[in-house]
Amino acid sequence: MLTRVVKLTFQEAHLADFYAHFETVKHEVSNFPGCYGMKLLSAIDAPNVIFTYSQWENEAALDNYRHSELFSAIWPQIKPWFAQRAEAWSLNENFNGFIL
Repeated sequence: MLTRVVKLTFQEAHLADFYAHFETVKHEVSNFPGCYGMKLLSAIDAPNVIFTYSQWENEAALDNYRHSELFSAIWPQIKPWFAQRAEAWSLNENFNGFIL
C-alpha cells in the first residue's frame, strides 16, 4: 500500500472556490479504482494550507489516477488558485499505531 500526501497552498481569495469544487469531486477521487480512501486536512494556523491524504493499492494505481480524465479535469481547475507550488510525497507505511 502507498500513502500519498499532497500539500496545496491556496490564495485566500480562492479557498472557498477550492472547497466548493472539492465537494463535487471528492467521492469520485476516493472511489477511483485502486484508491482505498482519502482525507482532506487543513492547517490549524494557516487555513489556506490544505493537505490531501490518500491511500492507494500501489504506485501503478496512483499513476492510473494521475493520468486519468478525472485528474486532468481537476488539476487545471484548481492550479490557478495556488499561492505556492504544490508539494507531494509518496510514502511507505512502516508502522501504524492508530486504533481506528
